[in-house]
Amino acid sequence: MLRQLIIVVATIFSTFAANNELTPDEKQAGWKLLFDGKTTTGWRSFNKKEFPAKGWKVEEGELRLEGGSKAGDIVTEEKFSDFDLTWEWKIPAGANNGVKYFILEERGEAIGHEYQMIDETDGKKMADKHRTASFYEVLPPAKDKPIKAPGEWNTSRVLVQGNHVEHWLNGKKMLEYELGSEEVLKAVQQSKFKNVDGFGKKQNGRILLTYHNDPVSYRNIKIRNLAKSLPPPANLRIQ
Repeated sequence: MLRQLIIVVATIFSTFAANNELTPDEKQAGWKLLFDGKTTTGWRSFNKKEFPAKGWKVEEGELRLEGGSKAGDIVTEEKFSDFDLTWEWKIPAGANNGVKYFILEERGEAIGHEYQMIDETDGKKMADKHRTASFYEVLPPAKDKPIKAPGEWNTSRVLVQGNHVEHWLNGKKMLEYELGSEEVLKAVQQSKFKNVDGFGKKQNGRILLTYHNDPVSYRNIKIRNLAKSLPPPANLRIQ
């Protein structure tokens, strides 16, 4: 009986982890924490070498942005092209923020594909392509959205493998699209990004947490680099 109890407890601990920790199964699958719950290691200001001196701070195991702090965007030190990214976030009523990917600092501006995170309960009218889980300004998410109330934690996910991209919210797939497809490039031409070279196509870039003047809290930010698991292109010769 005791042995069975030990096995059950061990199974539970291998399945679940505390905030900002990885389970043994996640480690085995290649997941990596982008935020350890204690430091800002692995992050820095956009187009700068150092982390912001104010505005972004670690408190109670959360990466928090102070609204109105003018702290600016932060980016990962690493670049990613094919990845599975998940994170938890919460915002207060009326707030707006986002997570961007395919960030190329050589553009000089923090332009990338953005997973929108915005409070939709305050009654403000907005375009569907500006709603939570959208490919901001380009493609709208599904209408039946399992979003939590302001102040509650949401779980989001962006999957990029090859040219295929998915946006998820609280366990539901909200959007999928193909990089470089006619649909995406046409939508880009109808957006404010129409003159941005390469926008809508595959890039090897950084992950960015936006500064939109509003508070936001993050935890359990983790990523699995899928680039090494992709099959080689059909035209690539392997010696």
